[in-house]
Amino acid sequence: VPGEGASLRLCSTRVAQEGINKPVIDRIIRVDHAGEYGANRIYAGQMAVLGRSSVGPVIQQMWNQEKDHLKKFNELMVAYRVRPTVLLPFWNVAGFVLGAGSALLGKKGAMACTVAVEESISEHYNNQIRTLIEEDPEKYKEILQVIKQFRDDEQEHHDIGLEHDAEATPAYSVLKTAIQLGCKVAIFLSERI
Repeated sequence: VPGEGASLRLCSTRVAQEGINKPVIDRIIRVDHAGEYGANRIYAGQMAVLGRSSVGPVIQQMWNQEKDHLKKFNELMVAYRVRPTVLLPFWNVAGFVLGAGSALLGKKGAMACTVAVEESISEHYNNQIRTLIEEDPEKYKEILQVIKQFRDDEQEHHDIGLEHDAEATPAYSVLKTAIQLGCKVAIFLSERI
């Protein structure tokens, strides 16, 4: 029991921030949180349309991993004191619409969306890994470990999409290009706003 005048301080979830490149870390955590939030909304949209179909369990499995990713980035945002992007309400709607819209094209359409998004995110994570290694791999060890694991999960989702006939979607290359352009815009904006 604290004595008179003494205060009780609970353990902090914050990370020691000495020596870190705060603008780089803020940008990485903010955009990755937004991306995982958007991915959750995409899978929610796909499940709303295809949840009871034969591909429903596959989508649910990928969505469960995305939920874990989002949970981790929520924790990192608190630990590193990073504010979320102000665009979350937009990504909420846009992600769900993209997921449901691609699922309305059928299983192949949903998988084409998955391939396009996950390929973009894997590439994005690889760029972040390079940035953090150039900065100081030891200093950013925890974040690097998280990003590498999530990149591997996203690559697995990409491969699952290919295994489920994503490339057989009508106008696959047009759909993929359009979705990936949207991903690039979302990444650019979420890093900054």
